[in-house]
Amino acid sequence: MAPWRVSGCAGLAVLLVAGCSAASRPSPDAGRLRGAQLTVLAAWTGTEQARFSRVLRVFSDRTGVTVHYVSAHGRVPSVLDARIADGTVPDVALLPQPGLLRRYAKAGRLVPLAADTEQLVQHDYAPLWRSLASYNGQDYGVWFKAANKSLVWYDIALFERTGLAPPSDLDGLGRVADVLQQQGIAAFAVAGADAWTLTDWFENLYLALAGPARYDDLTEHRLSWTDATVTRTLQEMAALLSPPHLLGGVPGALALRFEDSVARAFGRPPGAAMLAEGDFTASVVTSRTPAGLGVDVDVFPFPAGTRGRATVVAGGDVAVQLTRTPAAAALLRFLATPAAAAVWAAAGGFVSPNLDLDLSVYPTELARSIARTLTEATDGLRFDLSDLQPADFGAQPDAGLQAELRRFLVTRDIAATQRRLEAAARTAYARQGR
Repeated sequence: MAPWRVSGCAGLAVLLVAGCSAASRPSPDAGRLRGAQLTVLAAWTGTEQARFSRVLRVFSDRTGVTVHYVSAHGRVPSVLDARIADGTVPDVALLPQPGLLRRYAKAGRLVPLAADTEQLVQHDYAPLWRSLASYNGQDYGVWFKAANKSLVWYDIALFERTGLAPPSDLDGLGRVADVLQQQGIAAFAVAGADAWTLTDWFENLYLALAGPARYDDLTEHRLSWTDATVTRTLQEMAALLSPPHLLGGVPGALALRFEDSVARAFGRPPGAAMLAEGDFTASVVTSRTPAGLGVDVDVFPFPAGTRGRATVVAGGDVAVQLTRTPAAAALLRFLATPAAAAVWAAAGGFVSPNLDLDLSVYPTELARSIARTLTEATDGLRFDLSDLQPADFGAQPDAGLQAELRRFLVTRDIAATQRRLEAAARTAYARQGR
């Protein structure tokens, strides 16, 4: 049995209705803003887009503002840059990297938080999240959605059939993968076509093996990508994600998008025994597969490294304002409230860093545990490393960290990968003047 057992979803409808009811109260801005229009840009597609759209509908009902959602399909930097260049700037964007917030703030593209929104953020968010949404001492963003990226989802029946139990350390994870391979079962579904999933693998392994202090050093480029700690991590990654362990081998992994990897892994019959990714995987399991959470699919924490210390990699999406309109400021203020977070939290596949959000809103004990971990930050909690890098290095699907790890999945050439990563990092940091 996993350390965190998924509970049933009883009460979800009640919680969702309660969350929407609280959030649907008319806003004091309703009369002033009625008839205004907003464009909101974010990365989300599919299930996540549908659930965020519910949040935007609640805002529209409260204020009378018409909101147009634009999906960047996971390519927020390039889509936002193109819109800035052609003059079709969205009013609000949700950025998946703190590095992007710093970049746009430095370029003068972002509107600082209004005083009332800043007050909400200072009261309801931990210092870690506030610091990640500021630049030069000025607050620019609201962390609306967070993520625990240190989870491994697994097929219960496959584990039981092979006599396996969720491992607590990386050596155990390797042994589990080998046993599954011997039984002719793919150990992992890996979405190599969405290379951000490969950065999540690297970050979890690096934090577990090298520890938080070196993770911080690598994040700030005080440590070279040619360092021995990176070598050790890539060795472990190559061993765990060896071709026989992958659903469809390397070609199959390179062709899989994230939601498709979940659908393939936990379809019936299942295609793979495990999938390492964030808490948002739960909503894809329920929407794209016939599997039941807690019945067919369960989850365990990403295994600890040689130090035996639990670590957690967090991610998230920060809302920023790009136009000086009252409606845009009102949306930022709404997204900073627990009422906004409750709409998506009750539906599942979502974690809020807002300390004022009642944990009872989450539909399962698993979701409550994940939220508690992120809101009660510990020494082993670190933000997603790639998201803290200059955008040219950490945020581009076809360049920098994502491109090199995707290439590494094919070549397994550790030394060459490290050299290219260090060269790309130096170039990106030089462009930022860091």
